[in-house]
Amino acid sequence: MLLSLASIYNWELKQLDINNAFLHGELKEDVYMVAPTGLTSIQPGQVCKLKKALYGLKQASRDWFAKLSNFFISAEYTQSMNDHSLFINSSERSFTAILVYVDDIILAGNDKEEIDRIREALNKTFKNKDLGDLRYFLGLEVARSKKGIIINQRKYTLELLKDAGLLACKLAATPIDNLVKLSSNGSVPFTDVHAYRRLIRRLMYLTNTRPDITFSVQQLSQFLDKPTIAHYDAVIRILKYIKGAPSLGLYFSSNSFAHLKVVCNSDWGTCSDSRQSVTGSSVYLGDSFISWKSKKQGTVSKSSCEAEYRAMATITCEIQWLVYLL
Repeated sequence: MLLSLASIYNWELKQLDINNAFLHGELKEDVYMVAPTGLTSIQPGQVCKLKKALYGLKQASRDWFAKLSNFFISAEYTQSMNDHSLFINSSERSFTAILVYVDDIILAGNDKEEIDRIREALNKTFKNKDLGDLRYFLGLEVARSKKGIIINQRKYTLELLKDAGLLACKLAATPIDNLVKLSSNGSVPFTDVHAYRRLIRRLMYLTNTRPDITFSVQQLSQFLDKPTIAHYDAVIRILKYIKGAPSLGLYFSSNSFAHLKVVCNSDWGTCSDSRQSVTGSSVYLGDSFISWKSKKQGTVSKSSCEAEYRAMATITCEIQWLVYLL
């Protein structure tokens, strides 16, 4: 959504990376550790008391985010109550938004002076790497022009295909065969369960920019405990499908309007194991695709009408949260 707004309003998009982020965390409790190998000045039976957080501590990420949040609040930013990783500084003519993922930070806004100010303040306090314009973030490749913003996961997709040995495979026209009904029975069990789970996990991350495979991945993620040969063949079909267009992604047009539009639907009892329905939904901000979901409903619906109402109730919650966020 932030990328969509940045494209519509022609905001600046910058990226930062904090050096040694967890080491900045301030511990609120006493933590002791076994003396590291090679420390000769310590007597037998003694331990070390930590003054700062270390990588590997369970509370390290919490203490680091608390330190960073306090810094932004002291710099006159307001933390969003609907997404705690979002910080906003706004006035009549200026708007700056900061998105945080651990130690990776995105700056967006129309006030270049404010963006430069907060970048300099961050560098003085924590020491960071200024990565310039947003181009590569958590595996997402970002390209920008006057017409809009495009994000994809081309590098991630090619690495996935390479690891699966499918760089030279034949292509599939669709991500799933609609004539095949997947179930927990009816096929020989697949022996390498960990390989199946690893592929599904990587495909789930790919759905961040590939809504076209969301339903297929949702269907196959139901069989992580006992996959069969049929399920594995279906996963390979998805890989053959994405091989046809590894750079396919999302496009956020600059010639659009900040207006929410929603499409939702549901099937009725098509799961052969549980007879539960699947909710599908898509959310647009203007012409930009910003949210999508394919998820099995929690209970069995007695009619197609009931399944449709459940789908609408689910997407209404999503829309309400987006409205709060906006």
